[in-house]
Amino acid sequence: MIKLLKNLRPREWLMAVFCAVFVLGQIYFDLRLPDYMSNLTVLIESPGSTMSDILHTGLQMLGCTLASAVLCVICGYLTAKVAAGFGLSIRSAVFNKIADFGKQEMNSFSVPSLINRTTNDITQVQMLVAMGLQILIKSPIMAVWAIIKIVNKSGTLSAITAGFVAALLLIMTFIIVVVLPRVRRVQKLTDNINQIARENLTGINVVHAYNAEDYQNEKFEKANVTLMKTQLFNQRAFAILLPSVTFAMNALALVIYWMGASIVNNVPAADTTLRLTTFSDIVVFGTYATYVIMSIMMMVMIIMFIPAAQVSAQRINAVLETKITLKQGEKTDAPEQGTVEFRDVSFRYPSSGKDILSHISFQAKRGETVAFIGATGSGKTTLVSLIARFYDATSGEVLVDGRNVKDYTFDALYDRIGYVTQKAVLFSGDIRKNVLFGESRGEETDENVRKALDLAQATEFVEKLPGGIEAPIAQGGTNVSGGQKQRLSIARALARKPEILIFDDSFSALDYRTDAKLRAGLQKQLKDTTRLIVAQRIGTIRNADKIIVLDEGRAVGIGTHEELMQTCPVYQEIARSQLSDDELGA
Repeated sequence: MIKLLKNLRPREWLMAVFCAVFVLGQIYFDLRLPDYMSNLTVLIESPGSTMSDILHTGLQMLGCTLASAVLCVICGYLTAKVAAGFGLSIRSAVFNKIADFGKQEMNSFSVPSLINRTTNDITQVQMLVAMGLQILIKSPIMAVWAIIKIVNKSGTLSAITAGFVAALLLIMTFIIVVVLPRVRRVQKLTDNINQIARENLTGINVVHAYNAEDYQNEKFEKANVTLMKTQLFNQRAFAILLPSVTFAMNALALVIYWMGASIVNNVPAADTTLRLTTFSDIVVFGTYATYVIMSIMMMVMIIMFIPAAQVSAQRINAVLETKITLKQGEKTDAPEQGTVEFRDVSFRYPSSGKDILSHISFQAKRGETVAFIGATGSGKTTLVSLIARFYDATSGEVLVDGRNVKDYTFDALYDRIGYVTQKAVLFSGDIRKNVLFGESRGEETDENVRKALDLAQATEFVEKLPGGIEAPIAQGGTNVSGGQKQRLSIARALARKPEILIFDDSFSALDYRTDAKLRAGLQKQLKDTTRLIVAQRIGTIRNADKIIVLDEGRAVGIGTHEELMQTCPVYQEIARSQLSDDELGA
């Protein structure tokens, strides 16, 4: 929790300091009241006291009460500002940190967990700051100050008060020790609930198609019941605290006045002044003792939030302290343009014990079309991911424009690349915003959008939509078909005006006619743009300048379609499974 406080801005720190000063002022005025009460008791019981003396003391009590109330309102306002600013800073820090995550970091956290850490966990910490800035400062100081006030008034009553306080602190400590591990479990169970709900919502069509509603309901119910039982245990444990404090406060008041009555009775009746002073001290002692228990009650209220907030703070710190494995270089220029080269590249995932890619070497010159084909799991997507530097090669070098990708700044590298992912991803907004998504060398104009849509074979369906390029896109692109999403994703890459276009199995959702027209347009209009294509269909890549055949992470064949049909058994097998004898002969 303390680590997160470094994210407070100077303005919030200043407000927090003022708030602490105002809390001290509240405590001062609150603890003045018992003294005035003692004076008032003496004045009322003393012969010869005037009404003006009593009114003067009463006005002093009223002044302390009003001053404490004003300071409380000001402190509440400052606390709300500090908590809101703290939440803003932490939320921005977590979001920006996650934005810098590579695939390796994303794999170490689940998406539902990261969403939960960005929302619910930060809210828990913010609530603690909002409540704790007053209570965590006020309650211990008030308790200590009140104890100092009463410690010399009666040894017996002080010992009784200390016993009650010690018992309450032991109960609080025991409950925290028991509950804290289960609070950590609650956060993990909440992540699990979010994951199940997210899977169910994103895959709702599959759930319906396979009549899996009952299975999903049972899966959710099991996780839900586990979470409920854990939370129920925690709430039952916390439910013991407040009644315990209330009972202790009333019991302490009863014992103090009972013992106080005995002490007053032991004072000789003839000594009225001493009896009155003793009685006044007992009243003051009871009030201060009540303040001590009230302080503990306030601490109980905040302690109920501390375990959850502490666990949330640890989860947030885990994100903020994650070391980014991909560090950008410093270079922005390059000796070449539009070239890609792999020099004996091997790659394995950090959690894997074997290479996914082994000793890959090839070169793509400017304007060439280089294709990658192979069985599922042969490493095609992983290979092109190294070009975009989603991962770094385990060994060997990946060069773009004649320079190692590790030497580029991220902006310089991605400005050269237009990447179309295997799964089309669209963002909520409209078609224009999706096509012009991000920063690039492409112009942010309607003309650029229309040219990219036309080349991506998307103009036909876009013009039929109400609003054209201003037509809305729902979250995840759920209001357009799979082929339309794919073409809009391709248009987004084309609008960047990149030197290198990477298509990661991006034509799979297109029909053969659209596929052929798109490839013909790329060949005609982007002659100087290097095109790297991952594909499953021979028809998509047979005219490529170079085809690289992958099998279990190794390049088992490199050449044109005709050359591979003569020299590469793996390619021959793929071709015979997709093409007819006439097509093979042709």
